Amino acid sequence: MKYIDEFRDGRLAQGLAAAIAAEARPERRYSFMEFCGGHTHAISRYGVTDLLPPRVRMIHGPGCPVCVLPIGRVDLAIRLVLEQGVILCSYGDCLRVPASDGLSLLRARGAPGARGGDVRMVYAATDALRIARENPDRQVVFFAIGFETTTPPTAVVVRQAAALGLENFSVLCCHVLTPAAMHCILAATEVQLDGFIGPAHVSTVIGSQPYEVFARRHGKPVVIAGFEPLDVMQAILMLVRQVNEGRSAVENEYARAVTRAGNRKAQALVDSVFELRPSFEWRGLGGIEKSALALRREFAAFDAEKRFDLAYRVVPDHPACDCGAILRGMQEPRDCRLFGTVCAPQNPVGACMVSAEGACAALYAYGRERQRHA
Repeated sequence: MKYIDEFRDGRLAQGLAAAIAAEARPERRYSFMEFCGGHTHAISRYGVTDLLPPRVRMIHGPGCPVCVLPIGRVDLAIRLVLEQGVILCSYGDCLRVPASDGLSLLRARGAPGARGGDVRMVYAATDALRIARENPDRQVVFFAIGFETTTPPTAVVVRQAAALGLENFSVLCCHVLTPAAMHCILAATEVQLDGFIGPAHVSTVIGSQPYEVFARRHGKPVVIAGFEPLDVMQAILMLVRQVNEGRSAVENEYARAVTRAGNRKAQALVDSVFELRPSFEWRGLGGIEKSALALRREFAAFDAEKRFDLAYRVVPDHPACDCGAILRGMQEPRDCRLFGTVCAPQNPVGACMVSAEGACAALYAYGRERQRHA
């Protein structure tokens, strides 16, 4: 299969593994963060860590949009369902994220034994718009989450709703920004990093240019990589070489899809609908300045927070859940005392076990023991 099998070739993987082992210097250790949950998924699924020498360590990042969504944001969505009686449209992974009072969006949905809310899973933002047009007597809210990848589709439906004059459609906007989280991670002293594997889908939208500040200001190399196992291994090799050479640059392994400028049309669309929030809370990272988006004043009529006068409240995670530490790169999922026992996909305690891109879910699904690095 063209462009798929080529990036899963076991013989080539062994060759890349040998090159990494040969170039990773025995006297030093290398710590790289795969920011994106899609890369975490690929690393676990294909056993990439098993092919790396012990001195090369991969650290999970916070790049799972469901995982970084704090409980307080899910609570807002549930309040809209149970108190305002809206039709709440959400991507599937969000439905099972545990919230306050033992609830989740799934448990708030109008199924036998549930509390009677109308929550509907959608595959695209346009599905929510269609539901609003089909139910003119009901308020419909799209629970818009995600990084830069899913922001342009939300911008499209907001503009379409404005053009149609839909008065029963609004967006609970929880779109967050990748570079802001990377700045936050580097500003912390908890985890020492030698570089990042930059996200793939996000970078097709924003391009490689926004990462240049990390090389210039922080002295940390960034290699943007695709999601296939050979993409990831090639990126690790490129990072090892940069560290060995004392360089800090942005390199693009995923050149078949990512450019320096990114998708200018998508960027202009997003800028026309959204503006920066002063601050936004992330699960595990706390409040980060200018790290998320809100609707511009001209589209305020479609802002669910304004329409329903919602007040955000910070809610702590479950006291026994280590999602926050895992999202900051401080801890491996297997070291959480709940992992695989109390917390499992069928009964998740934290968001990292819910999302398909969550680090806990990836490790649980593929059962790969990561190399232990003392």
